Amino acid sequence: MTDVLRRGRASLAFSFFAQGAAFALLVTRIPAIQDRYGVSDALLPAFLAAVPILAGVGSVSTEQLVKRIPPSRVLRWAQPVVLLALLGVGAGDTTVELGASLAAFGLAVGALDASMNMLGVSLQRAYGRSIMLSFHAVFSLGGILGASLAWVGAHWHLALWVSYLPVVLVLLPTALVGSRWYVDGGGDGDVSGEKSEGGALAFKMLLPLCLVMCFAYIGDSTVSNWSAKYLQDVLGSSEQLATVPYNVYMVTTLLGRAIGDLGVRRFGAVAVVRVGAMVAAVGFAVVAVAPGPWVGMLGFTLLGLGLCVLVPQTFAAAGRLFPGASDAAVARLNVFNYVGFLIGSPLVGALGDTWSYRGAMLVPMVLVLVTLVYARSFAARPDRYGGGHERPRTADVGRGSNGI
Repeated sequence: MTDVLRRGRASLAFSFFAQGAAFALLVTRIPAIQDRYGVSDALLPAFLAAVPILAGVGSVSTEQLVKRIPPSRVLRWAQPVVLLALLGVGAGDTTVELGASLAAFGLAVGALDASMNMLGVSLQRAYGRSIMLSFHAVFSLGGILGASLAWVGAHWHLALWVSYLPVVLVLLPTALVGSRWYVDGGGDGDVSGEKSEGGALAFKMLLPLCLVMCFAYIGDSTVSNWSAKYLQDVLGSSEQLATVPYNVYMVTTLLGRAIGDLGVRRFGAVAVVRVGAMVAAVGFAVVAVAPGPWVGMLGFTLLGLGLCVLVPQTFAAAGRLFPGASDAAVARLNVFNYVGFLIGSPLVGALGDTWSYRGAMLVPMVLVLVTLVYARSFAARPDRYGGGHERPRTADVGRGSNGI
């Protein structure tokens, strides 16, 4: 059983890595994509907004799919679609082809994100200790690699499909082979069935985690979309220096997630979430009052260390809250990933234009601080064995995607 879990963990980690690389390759080449297809500045936001909206549809659909098929099967086929859609974005010629590729990418990403985190939650339950942060650390590592490859493609003026094709040729077959060892859990029930009071109480219990997820992604999208502009236009940095904060943010996110599981095991999820929220809030405050670019970069560094723990622990908390319906809980929670992404960038942009970008940075700061109010929702729930901590449940790992 230990070998089954280890293989399942390694294969799932590779899926997180592949998704991090694919997503970074898409978002970091948006200017090149716009130039290739001649998409106007007025039309570009519609294309970009369609991706998270369709991803939310994909996540909701996955909740229904996993009632009939295991999450491992959803992930096995969603990941190739994401990679092929990425290649389609790079190889198309018309805006219709771009729209079709982005639609496929969005729907598949929603299914992929939901199913990956479903498997991660069930594996953590089987391990009996915190491992969710390690999966998201590997996602960050993939993102750093994808962004680096995108830089190489831009530096050498490579066509988009030339940049994307080698990555797809490596990641797609490797992910398909690795999918043989995915390990499914036993969280395919209905969230509303977890409590006799029905769906209203169940949603009330899940709502704090949904809000934390939304606030975390508002913070994340603020960094990814506005850090370069903020450093250059507000803090007066050079164009070259303005590219540094997001890279620093990604590296500190990776470092924070790499050690975060140790913190959860030692101090508990509630303490880690509280510390993460406080560090992130301090980061936004430093960015808002920074007198120059180097202090601003310090703020973005703190943001990476603080925000990095919130999303993985939110998925893990949903699994603890609904141990018999973790798949459905994760799918519903995952929708708020995209809600936060949709809200964050336009919110900061609108406030920056009508008020000031310094003031706009205080809004995600306040939202992250609200996480402190909901920190108790991350506490370990007594399981069926009567303890206060997660324990291995061999029944949950008795069936792998290949019949293990």
